[in-house]
Amino acid sequence: MKLVIFDCDGTLVDSQHGIVASMVEAFGVEGLAAPVRASILGVVGLSLEIAVARLMPAGSDLDRVDRMTEAYKEAFRARRLLKDHAEPLYEGMRETVEGLAARGDVLLGIATGKSRRGLDAVLEREGLSRHFATLQTADTNPSKPHPAMILTAMDETSVAPGDTVMIGDTSFDIEMALSAGVLPVGVGWGYHPPQELRAAGAKIVAANHRELNAALARFLPPISS
Repeated sequence: MKLVIFDCDGTLVDSQHGIVASMVEAFGVEGLAAPVRASILGVVGLSLEIAVARLMPAGSDLDRVDRMTEAYKEAFRARRLLKDHAEPLYEGMRETVEGLAARGDVLLGIATGKSRRGLDAVLEREGLSRHFATLQTADTNPSKPHPAMILTAMDETSVAPGDTVMIGDTSFDIEMALSAGVLPVGVGWGYHPPQELRAAGAKIVAANHRELNAALARFLPPISS
């Protein structure tokens, strides 16, 4: 049995507009100038408290980080209710997930810096919840790049590191995969540039879903006819 673990934001779904807008709003609540878009996207994948702390001015106290974190959560929850809110699946990712889930020799998982509530909302909206055997979030694990999410996913599915692959769009995903002893596969359509993924240790960086499927085909055993 093989285990294929996906990151969520920037890998399965394009949530950048909501993330950036919510972070800008959270900084506004504290009367601070918001970081530039690239800086905000650069911390996507980290647990929210750590991401906020990295974006805050140097010397910010923990109480202010906590307030900003809550302000972000409130802003994102409110934005999700707007009619024009969008977190679309990236091209080809529904077909990739459904194709893998249809195999009898593959289990699927997610390892994300999102909360479980946020992840459940995405999966339920897209009708993908039933395909995943293990869901690891920031609620119950240390932040990436700590390997705990992957280690827990492997423990829950009884799959060994040599039979596990982690797919993600940030250097945090790649570093987490390497720390856990699993195959890291980067995707080039997310929030960290391909060269950053390669510098973090990714041997494969897929430019699109077709390249990702080809990379997975090399990792997975052939389907017997």
